Amino acid sequence: MQPFVVNQHGRLVFPSNFLPDLDFSVIETEAQLDGVIRRDFETKAPKGTEILARIDTGQYPTRYELMRDVALNLFWVNRFAMTMYDKQPVRWRDTPRNRDDFFLPIVAHWHDSEAKIGAVAKAYDELGPTWDAAAEDAIWRDLFDVFGNRTHDATTLPSIKPTVAEALANPGWLTLVLEDYDPDYGTHSFDDIVDCHADIPELEALQRWSMVLHNQYPWDRSKVRLKAVGDLADDDVLVTFRPRNPDVLRFINRMKKSSGDDARPGATQTAAPSVKPVRPYPPTDVRRKYAVLPRIESLAVVKGEIVCSNEDLIRNAAYCWSPMSAEDISSKTGIESRMYTTRDLSEISLDAAVAALKHAGRKAEEIGAVIFCSCTSHRMMPSMATWLSGQLGIYQTHSSVDMVAACAGLPYGLSECVRLLQEVERPVLLVCGEKFSDKIGTVRPSRMIFGDGAAAMVIAPAPEGHPGDIDLLQTYASGPFSQVNSIIWPNPAFDNNITVYGPEVKDLAGRYLGQMIEELQALPDPGGVEDSAWSTVELVVPHQANKTMVLKLAAASGLSEDKLFFNIETMGNTSSASIPIAIADAVAAGVIDAPVKIFAPGFGAGAVAGYSVMTIDPAVIAPSWSAAVETGAPSPTATDIDNVPTGGKFEDAGIAFGG
Repeated sequence: MQPFVVNQHGRLVFPSNFLPDLDFSVIETEAQLDGVIRRDFETKAPKGTEILARIDTGQYPTRYELMRDVALNLFWVNRFAMTMYDKQPVRWRDTPRNRDDFFLPIVAHWHDSEAKIGAVAKAYDELGPTWDAAAEDAIWRDLFDVFGNRTHDATTLPSIKPTVAEALANPGWLTLVLEDYDPDYGTHSFDDIVDCHADIPELEALQRWSMVLHNQYPWDRSKVRLKAVGDLADDDVLVTFRPRNPDVLRFINRMKKSSGDDARPGATQTAAPSVKPVRPYPPTDVRRKYAVLPRIESLAVVKGEIVCSNEDLIRNAAYCWSPMSAEDISSKTGIESRMYTTRDLSEISLDAAVAALKHAGRKAEEIGAVIFCSCTSHRMMPSMATWLSGQLGIYQTHSSVDMVAACAGLPYGLSECVRLLQEVERPVLLVCGEKFSDKIGTVRPSRMIFGDGAAAMVIAPAPEGHPGDIDLLQTYASGPFSQVNSIIWPNPAFDNNITVYGPEVKDLAGRYLGQMIEELQALPDPGGVEDSAWSTVELVVPHQANKTMVLKLAAASGLSEDKLFFNIETMGNTSSASIPIAIADAVAAGVIDAPVKIFAPGFGAGAVAGYSVMTIDPAVIAPSWSAAVETGAPSPTATDIDNVPTGGKFEDAGIAFGG
């Protein structure tokens, strides 16, 4: 399924948020399936008795909350039908008796259904409109047509349906029969659902939900009856279930042959307790450690060309999301929008690399190594670094290699570049690129945070007598097992989508940020002028993880808000590319308008982290970074532009903030 499409109204739409499409090739057991299903459907879905209780206690302030609960309840009813099966009405006389790919839904009567349906109808009539009475009434007609004609209980539905032969062996089982069936009964097309439009983002999401639920019952819902299998007559029209794809059928057959919960050997492993290293790892003082000092010759960035705003996310709210508004996303993350691209990661990374080489005035034959940093690469063989080398026309390098250091990609990549400079004594190309938009699925925290982008830097030997542009480098990795696994991709428990466990991420970020600042405060100034390395820092450009979280952690470490630069408001989190893109945006916003000493910390998946202390001259920024702005992306804004740093000490730096 496409990760996103742009509809006829020019708005982003995420099909997986309303059309569940689980990857059954990675689901091994019924227990694993149950976990995925409960995460997507049950956690937020109230049962009929819960809806009735909320009505009785006056918990619905407006119609919207009631409609949302009714829709979630119907998604729960259809949790297996939507993810595993296609419905096919067939006359009983024509139903295959001995095939393993024809199934009958076995159901039970919905207890006290008339009281629940009546209470819901009455509550909707008595509640006032939330935003738009006409739009809400139209959505309600579709929803209540399904809810009001619901015939069966949803609590005990099995995922593995019986075959026709298995059902015949239990004649007392109840199944679904249609008293009347019109094969031309109207449904909503995929384009209808994608192109639906409402002025209120929450209503647009709910309208899509109602259209999808309508399509789950392509017949007159009032004509559905429950009938015992043993009483079926030849002319009865049954609702049979067919596997949605071969992977579903293979899963069903595998579960029937096994105990249902047998995991593969070695699937579960116990982590050893984490212990601290025997001694700390000192940062690398580049001038003292290396003979060949690094000079940053260029920095080029390429942003996604499509803006995904917080309102876009609310228009696409998935059935597994808690209720929230665009303002809620902003307050939780500090993000107003993020940038997506329809292009491949390889394309945007190559564009950044070409722009960086051009701005540095370097040719292919001059490049001694290519380092590519990413945690979302789609290319394994050849590696992205070797592919880039070939695309750039580089006949041979000393090393072209990919590194997976997630949000610490820049410090990891710079550290490797500086080491390689000692061997090759010629320019090294560092490329950091990420494409998250097609790896998120319905996972709400990931969808709120991540974006797409790429950056490339040319790091070359500094001229004789030049002090170099990189003073200090540090990298770390590992920690408690929970922190190492705080961000996972692919994650079978979340249908192989990227998942973020917020508290653990906050713990590892706080641990590392405090450690970094303590190290810099204790280190001497590599240039021998200030009283510490920390005192040389004029600007902090952190990994753009989550502005709200980083500001709290920074404050806890004694770092005030006006000492940091953020562009996450308009870019989102682009992991390894986030720091170099933020540096380019700081130059564009006038925050960096002269050579500035910056501290650039990064931390993230795998409990990796690192930082660099380096000098950024605005002249190294290639003009290509602004291409996304020309295609509609918002540019960084400043609320404190009068206090832009101009090369003063860290204590005097006033930093512009976007948004």
